[in-house]
Amino acid sequence: MYTIQTLNNISRKGLTLFPAEKYRTEPSADRPDAILLRSFNLHDQPIPQSVLAIARAGAGVNNIPIDECTKRGIIVFNTPGANANSVKELLIAALLLSARGIHEGLAWTATLSGKGADVTKLVEKEKARFAGTELLGKRLGVVGLGAIGAMVANAAVGMGLDVIGYDPYITVDNAWGLSRAVRRARSLENLFAEVDYLTIHVPYTDGTANMIDEKALAMMRPGVRIMNFARSGLVNNRDILAAIRAGKVAGYVTDFPEDELIGQEHVLCVPHLGASTEEAEDNCAVMAVEQLKAFLETGNIRNSVNFPECQMDANHRSRILISNRNIPNMVGQFTTVLAKARINIADLLNRHRDDVAYNIIDIEGTIDPVVADEIRKIDGVITVRVIERPSA
Repeated sequence: MYTIQTLNNISRKGLTLFPAEKYRTEPSADRPDAILLRSFNLHDQPIPQSVLAIARAGAGVNNIPIDECTKRGIIVFNTPGANANSVKELLIAALLLSARGIHEGLAWTATLSGKGADVTKLVEKEKARFAGTELLGKRLGVVGLGAIGAMVANAAVGMGLDVIGYDPYITVDNAWGLSRAVRRARSLENLFAEVDYLTIHVPYTDGTANMIDEKALAMMRPGVRIMNFARSGLVNNRDILAAIRAGKVAGYVTDFPEDELIGQEHVLCVPHLGASTEEAEDNCAVMAVEQLKAFLETGNIRNSVNFPECQMDANHRSRILISNRNIPNMVGQFTTVLAKARINIADLLNRHRDDVAYNIIDIEGTIDPVVADEIRKIDGVITVRVIERPSA
């Protein structure tokens, strides 16, 4: 029986995928095998020693202490792409809001309450104050062509925008799904210089923090409009406000309100609604649960943010799962221990990511706990787990 600690309200569509005969879910489990959460801040509480994995029903993992988890061999999963359509649709709305005076017009119209028969006259007199521009034929720059960025680019092409994309790390799958009409920018500098609208869809890292700053803004066309529905911290608030006041930036729409942005002219702060749809919450929960189940039952890893992708069909009686520091001769030491115990290896998969590695070793027969303990004693080993399949 596996115990899953749920630290947020998780969609029932996901939770019902845990079979009752093998799993129990509860918010206050003392010794959970795994944690399932959305926005709960795990930096504020200790993670139980029993935890093997953490799944975030969403893409961002800033609320999880990744370095600590990696050192302890805890696999951290996220759900990239599960909320992509939700974010894409909101981004299209942001493009329209930035191009037209919709938000300002709605706020002004609300002040007409009680004007009676004068409302129509006032609207016709003042509507020119909220005139905007059409998106058709404008140039949109998309930085980051992952699941969300690719969907945004394709949707924008369908709306008649001239789309330019930049992503030096684009995956083959995302490249296959990208419209042929999306032009490739050779550099960020070239993209910045060409576009009327800019949207960013990259993770927040040391390398991307403040990527839209005074220097980047200086490369852009006067009147550029910028959208940030990816992460707080990608855009330097001080620099973009200065660019707005100078007339360089015509508008900024962000899904991450911060005090210095709220109420500023030509800034629209959306209350972090990117993934706030029933469908996105369901999709994220389903993906998170499926990844946890696969890992707990087979040891397979898919969509981890701190360990390598590692998947192998489970066709044998016993499986040893080992996480270790990525240093030489680790696999040789594992196989030596197994050979001395006269255990035959049926299949083996080794993958690494940065400073850690992960191994799936299938064997014929069963594994004596003493053998697993011998592997644990090897310098550099982080965790060892054994999964025994019921005999037929």
